Amino acid sequence: MEIKLNGEKRQVAEGATIGRLLQDLGLENRNLAVEYNGDFLEDAAIEGQAIRAGDTLEIVRFVGGG
Repeated sequence: MEIKLNGEKRQVAEGATIGRLLQDLGLENRNLAVEYNGDFLEDAAIEGQAIRAGDTLEIVRFVGGG
């Protein structure tokens, strides 16, 4: 199915979750903010949130510096 990830179209498997997508992208266990269809998700909701065709996700990694 097709979703929009950070402004680009992307194919993901039916039944995919955001947690699985993050694993596939190599981003699990990182400092992230996830916006799902315009709403920011709390950390506890990210893992099991189902993805549906047409969903829009923005994933932002926090980078420290000084």
